[in-house]
Amino acid sequence: MAYIPTVDLAVHHQPRDLSDRIALGGTKALRFLADTFFAKRYGHRAIVLETVAAVPGMVGATITHLRCLRRMCDDQGWIRTLMEEAENERMHLMTFIEVAQPTVFERFVVMAVQWVFYLGFFGLYLVSPRTAHRLVGYFEEEAVISYTNYLEEIDQGRSVNGPAPAIARHYWQLPADARLRDVVLAVRADEAHHRDVNHGFARELAGLPADKAAVVAQYPQHANDILAPAA
Repeated sequence: MAYIPTVDLAVHHQPRDLSDRIALGGTKALRFLADTFFAKRYGHRAIVLETVAAVPGMVGATITHLRCLRRMCDDQGWIRTLMEEAENERMHLMTFIEVAQPTVFERFVVMAVQWVFYLGFFGLYLVSPRTAHRLVGYFEEEAVISYTNYLEEIDQGRSVNGPAPAIARHYWQLPADARLRDVVLAVRADEAHHRDVNHGFARELAGLPADKAAVVAQYPQHANDILAPAA
């Protein structure tokens, strides 16, 4: 069984300036909408939110790629990191589709929210990549909180701790008897890693010196091939 890292739940970047406050305010507004619409239906909540969460990495990688081509410079590993983040978030979506089948209305919401968020985030990244990465960092802080709440629901028996989907067992290299709780732990660890990486990118773009005290949450081990082989 792959090792699932523990997560520091106390991590929060204190906003320092207008850029940070805009990112935090936008995050809190979206969190309010998610809480209002989904309440404690965490499986359905994850389906919609992971669709959105897979957008920033792809947008950031695309714009960074084009910028590096124009400037004929190295990307310092950013493109690969952002592409992997986008793929990882997509795997979260593919997992939770197996846990909670989305309704027709939720599929419509996914399409509408994805287009609106993609266009908005693309514009934000063009104007202020720093704010965009800080926004993602705050998104991931909220994701860690949401998945922690999901774990509490499972532990209290209010959400069914069913068998882990086959795609999740393969991707996170979980044992055959893994349960949903194991999957949520792995997803939360992924989100904690993305949280710290994006806050670090925002700090770098702000021209601040590296925070030597900052620790990037450990990334869980993932399968090299995304989809499980056919039985």
